[in-house]
Amino acid sequence: MGGNAMSLRVFEHFGYPPLDPSAEATKQRSSKNCPFVPIKCVKKFRSGLVSGVCTVKPVTSGPVICCPNRMYAEDYRVLIDVARTCFGGAARLCSDSKNIIGDGLDVQVFGKRWGKELRLPNATNTGGYFVDWVLARVGPENELLEFVAVELQTMDTTGSFEAEIVSYNKGMNPEKASTAGINWENVSKRILPQIIYKGHVLRREPKCTKGLFFVCPRPVYERIKTRLGGSFQEYHPQAGALTFRWYDVSPDQTSGVQSPLEFHGQLTTTIDQVALAFTSPSNLPMAGVYETAIQAELKATG
Repeated sequence: MGGNAMSLRVFEHFGYPPLDPSAEATKQRSSKNCPFVPIKCVKKFRSGLVSGVCTVKPVTSGPVICCPNRMYAEDYRVLIDVARTCFGGAARLCSDSKNIIGDGLDVQVFGKRWGKELRLPNATNTGGYFVDWVLARVGPENELLEFVAVELQTMDTTGSFEAEIVSYNKGMNPEKASTAGINWENVSKRILPQIIYKGHVLRREPKCTKGLFFVCPRPVYERIKTRLGGSFQEYHPQAGALTFRWYDVSPDQTSGVQSPLEFHGQLTTTIDQVALAFTSPSNLPMAGVYETAIQAELKATG
């Protein structure tokens, strides 16, 4: 099959294997609804065709979640996990003050499609970065007791899966190779600088007592760890901390069944350690590699 030459394939399409013949998968694909949050799939190709791609799989590794909404499976379980890690196992999420019980276990959620997104202002108060989520524990009078910020990042892709999706929509395996790839460099260019900046802003907040949480698929965390090199001293969640939490979907798929998110680990360090590792990486090549390459080329062309 021509598809064997592809280095990257669609693993989940509207939450199921792309050619899953089950009634559940067929209905989901026909609806064009996101199977994880109550909206239509928002990803479209330039032609207008709805993408529906949740997870992709490189030939040489396990599946990689590429849509943020895929991470909100099981009714935003990743946010519940963070709330209970920070505020205790009985913490519960609330969308607004009307839902609070007033026993100190209420956690109001600010984020996309759930409450209001909160902007982190910059020094001139003319913009700045959003954090994806703020989880605020409130008291009996809805007063703020403490809060934690959560960033969620999946893996960006390059190119397009459109040819592959067109084939799947016809019930066929793709004969034409996809042009899609994984944008691993996004870790260095965008993700790490943003979380370092946001972490420094948040450490100045007296009630941000657990720091910043960064939730991502396991391959994203592994790439961050490789980029930063070495290992970090571990801390408990506190002001100025950065906590990584990483999840996966199972590589084993069952027809008609959506794969649950699998929690794979958590590591808490500090923003300072991450910033130092980012600007002074320890995983450098041997000294003299440029000289060796230049000498080799001069000898070959001399």
